[in-house]
Amino acid sequence: MSRKSVLIAGESWTVHSIHHKGFDSFTTTEYSEGVGWLRDALEAGGWDVTYQPAHVAATDFPATAEELDAYDCVVISDVGANTFLLHPDTFTKSVALPDRLAVLRDWVYSGGGVIMVGGYLTFQGIDGKARYAGTAVEEALPVTMQLFDDRSERPAGITPSVEMKDHPALSEVPPADWPALLGYNVVKPRPEADVLATVGGDPLIATWEYGKGRGAVFTSDCAPHWAPSAFTDWEGYAPMWQGLVSWTAGQNR
Repeated sequence: MSRKSVLIAGESWTVHSIHHKGFDSFTTTEYSEGVGWLRDALEAGGWDVTYQPAHVAATDFPATAEELDAYDCVVISDVGANTFLLHPDTFTKSVALPDRLAVLRDWVYSGGGVIMVGGYLTFQGIDGKARYAGTAVEEALPVTMQLFDDRSERPAGITPSVEMKDHPALSEVPPADWPALLGYNVVKPRPEADVLATVGGDPLIATWEYGKGRGAVFTSDCAPHWAPSAFTDWEGYAPMWQGLVSWTAGQNR
């Protein structure tokens, strides 16, 4: 494969605040993105990154295999299943449109690659609101999900453990201990999965072959708050992401 193209969907949020000052109040709105660390790491490895913030993915995420064919790998990070299931035309106008998570699953089975990255709105997420359990894309991932809030908050920090140092996805990661993380989503590995790294005894990085394609998960965050600066600034951060995306995209078959 000569091209190296990846689509990242999610990693954005809007905060609407109410400020009370005595008798009076006013509101402010702030938009933020958390994709910078991951995008910079992949671009440093020669990847052409297309980024769709959550509100853009709602309308523009690929709905056909032909659209997905523009990429070697798709990364879903911290954006709930409803963003892909409920296109605005379906939600507001009752227009029947393709199930984009089913399209993504079928594309992976035919040779594509997908990675799900953890967060408050991936896997099942906070209050179970991410709602990926039981969706089509779960079938393409090397783990199964719980039907409730699956967060494991570790505010004191918890250090990952590498289980498969020789796996191609981790071959360029320095051998030193990994920095601590502050939380992750709890999932269960499928029997066929390779668990490359664990955290708290649960999968942190897992991979598998799905049909002609590949699926992978990183169950913590690619950015703060679960990934503190010690992790995002770690010398192994970029090699880890470059290796995981390359493996999932089939660059090192």
